[in-house]
Amino acid sequence: MRLRTWPPHPISRRTTAALASAVSVAALLSGGQALAQAAPPLSAAEAAQLQSELKAMRADAERARAEAVERERKVADLQNRLNAATGAPPVAAPPSSLAGASSSGGESSGSFEIYGFAQVDYIQDFKRVDPAWDATLRPSKIPTVDGIFGDDGQGIISVRQSRFGVRATQPVGGRDLFVRFEFDLFGVGGDAGQTTFRLRHAYGEWGPILAGQTNSLFMDGDTFPNTIDYWGPNGMVFLRNPQIRYTYKTGANQFAIAIEQPSNDIDPGNIRLLDSDIAGSLQGDEELPDLTAQWRYTGDWGHVQAAGILRRVGFETAGTPNNEPSDSKVGWGINLTSNIKVFEKDVIHLGAVYGEGIASYMNDGGTDLAPQADEVVTPPVPGVPPFGLRGDVVPLLGLMAYYDHYWNDQFSSSIGYSRVQVDNTNFQEPTAFKTAQYASVNLLYTPSDKILMGGEFLWGNREDKDGAEGEDYRVQFSFKYNFSSNDFR
Repeated sequence: MRLRTWPPHPISRRTTAALASAVSVAALLSGGQALAQAAPPLSAAEAAQLQSELKAMRADAERARAEAVERERKVADLQNRLNAATGAPPVAAPPSSLAGASSSGGESSGSFEIYGFAQVDYIQDFKRVDPAWDATLRPSKIPTVDGIFGDDGQGIISVRQSRFGVRATQPVGGRDLFVRFEFDLFGVGGDAGQTTFRLRHAYGEWGPILAGQTNSLFMDGDTFPNTIDYWGPNGMVFLRNPQIRYTYKTGANQFAIAIEQPSNDIDPGNIRLLDSDIAGSLQGDEELPDLTAQWRYTGDWGHVQAAGILRRVGFETAGTPNNEPSDSKVGWGINLTSNIKVFEKDVIHLGAVYGEGIASYMNDGGTDLAPQADEVVTPPVPGVPPFGLRGDVVPLLGLMAYYDHYWNDQFSSSIGYSRVQVDNTNFQEPTAFKTAQYASVNLLYTPSDKILMGGEFLWGNREDKDGAEGEDYRVQFSFKYNFSSNDFR
């Protein structure tokens, strides 16, 4: 009896090839387990060596990632310092920054920074200005009558420029929410001359919508030159204003529109001679918000910006029947500005603004509305109003040109000139502000991004409607120390 072999039928070559292919596919699908099982076993020493090499490579990779994150954080920090100085919106922290990354290595949950600087200014004034404004040079505060504020010459030491602020960024609804709150110690208004809190910025920005107090849309904060005088060139638009703003960006172009808090500067002029009670009761009515709009183009060479404003400039008389007399005019203005980059770091700042009833938005000088008459008797007759007396918006021209030059990484200078000129109405007083000039030059030393020191020479001139003039010249030495909570992370 013969034993039957298995299988009962011989296997064909085709069947053998198919089986081989199936085995190969199975091996691939199993992730190469067959190959892994076929690998020779490692000794304990070899396994330890491989583990050591793997650990070292992972450490190198982690160190490289940390260095990249730190570089990105420093870039963002330096950019935000520059933006804080110019008033531009900050940039968000890097997605994996040390400031905002989660411990599990996830995406950024946001950033929070406390920042500011302590600054002291020593000013030696060779002339004299209004004592409430002696810590800065505002040409409108220069007297045109000798000795009205005392003898020439005054020494001032001030810390009013010192600043403190917080800013935070976090993703909300798929967009970054940015919030900023900042103040300095330079008292104005009723606090003029005092070292006290002064609000600069208090706003939030979510996507294209901004609400709160910050730079007016009518101004260009990037054109403020590298000066150490607090107030700066008088011929530029400069106002931080409560507002509601919408911004649209496309490529290198930016368009924005806003409504802003109205603030009318009314000059009673010679109405004081006609009726001092009425003159003392005149006030801006501020019935409608100001409308501002801006277009900006940014390129590698710098930027150019055109901004406009349309506003209602009105007045009323408080405490009289129906608050009469009252009236309003339309104010408007166009502001053209540009920064032009030259050489490696130098910048040319240019600005020209013209309008009627826009003095409230200027850095210094002028009035929005003043009395105008069809016929004027000189001098005015007390109690007898001239023919056709009314309020009218005051035309104003402002110019500014500055050049920031960097001698090297540590030394820089800024030099320039600025001017404001108004077309006085015929019923303003002879002492009404007409023209002012401002010029400065400095040498600054920045041994690091935390420290600045240097000196500046300033000159200012004021001319009144009747031709009376006054001037002031001074030197200022400043020491500034920056700080940021990012430096301690």
